[in-house]
Amino acid sequence: MRKYIFRRVLSSVLTLFVVITLTFFMMRAIPGGPFTDEKAIPSFVLEKMMSRYGLNDPLYVQYGRYLLNVLRLDLGPSYRYEGLSVNELIASSFPVSLMVGSIALVLAVFIGIPAGIISALKRGKLPDRIAMILATLGVTVPNFVIAAALVYIFAWQLGWVTVGFWEGISTAILPAITLAGYPAAFISRLVRSSMLEVLQQDYIRTAYSKGLSERAVVYIHALKNAIIPVITYIAPLTAGILTGSFVVEQVYGVPGLGTFFVTSITNRDYTTIMGVTIFYSALLVSFNLIADVCLVFIDPRIKLR
Repeated sequence: MRKYIFRRVLSSVLTLFVVITLTFFMMRAIPGGPFTDEKAIPSFVLEKMMSRYGLNDPLYVQYGRYLLNVLRLDLGPSYRYEGLSVNELIASSFPVSLMVGSIALVLAVFIGIPAGIISALKRGKLPDRIAMILATLGVTVPNFVIAAALVYIFAWQLGWVTVGFWEGISTAILPAITLAGYPAAFISRLVRSSMLEVLQQDYIRTAYSKGLSERAVVYIHALKNAIIPVITYIAPLTAGILTGSFVVEQVYGVPGLGTFFVTSITNRDYTTIMGVTIFYSALLVSFNLIADVCLVFIDPRIKLR
């Protein structure tokens, strides 16, 4: 197990190195620069700004300096937010995305898994049809449509919540429900198909023949194997949902990380783009590593060799 984890950590570090390298050179390959604007900037001002941030240095010097800063967990200053570093931007916006994303993730798991189990056990019956219709809608309807509908019903018509500004957890419920729509629907479909396959296995028939109750067969024997694809899916889902969604954050006025990421692309804020990309990639490889280790314990058929 230790060797397996060590190899996975090494592969994760290599993945992050590749992401850092590709992101750095792709940013430099984009025409223009971080200080390119509609209004022409005097050449001496532009030269001073480029010199201040070391953008006049050779590309390999900039790359080596950026790698050393990343090793020190320093993602550099923001080119557009004067006086703020990328670390400070992430530290101020990520807790907001983390709160909304955590609620959305809990909702997605605790709605999607039971819905998928009920749908599989009631295959072809009314509960199955209702669950699959809702799951299809959750997968196909865009987030901004769901967000607009929730705002109209709960904020405009009923007046239960307020939107457009951030007041903590009280304003995080509707964004979380919006974010949970797609993953909950996908998880329910994934659990249903996996459960239908597992319930046809010989060991399930053996469990029934021994006189075990349906609850024991489903939740002790079948669900353990049916949940494996869900764990694999939840790993990248967690990284994505915790780092925020630009559309949802714009609709509800949530000052999360997704907004900074998209606006930094528009502003050509190199360091913010690279910093958020590295941060997201680190979360992604970390959750994938955790998922791989969990699968080894859940399914003994998975070999570490």
